[in-house]
Amino acid sequence: MKCPYCGNIEDKVLDTRPTDESSSIRRRRECLLCNKRFTTYEVVESPPIIVVKKDGARQSFDKSKIMIGLLRSCEKRPVDLKTMEDVCLKIEQNIKSQGVKEIKSSDIGTMLMDLLKDVDIIAYVRFVSVYKDFNSVDAFMCELNTLLRNE
Repeated sequence: MKCPYCGNIEDKVLDTRPTDESSSIRRRRECLLCNKRFTTYEVVESPPIIVVKKDGARQSFDKSKIMIGLLRSCEKRPVDLKTMEDVCLKIEQNIKSQGVKEIKSSDIGTMLMDLLKDVDIIAYVRFVSVYKDFNSVDAFMCELNTLLRNE
């Protein structure tokens, strides 16, 4: 590991511990030349996941896009940032646990809907109203009635 201060490549590890999510390892290091300390993180390199959009376009999975959708749905709702981050992490873990290289954007949307229903029902309705792209008030009311019957 190269020291960020002096560029020396020799150091010693002072402390090693897993991060909060246990998805990476935090190492506290000390340069053997300048004696300054710095922190490094090690993560398991996973193969890229490709998201297949409705129009057939393919792009890399980006957890921040899920967070943007959540922020819009949860705007002015009593949902804290930690809860939204947990939802994003659960979706990412779910996708990775499936061991797939490609996933449809609609599958990600369904996962998000299922998790959001338990977080905040109003945020869920907001997300569903955009995600399902209702063409009429009747279709939207049908979805709301289904939701009411299930509660």
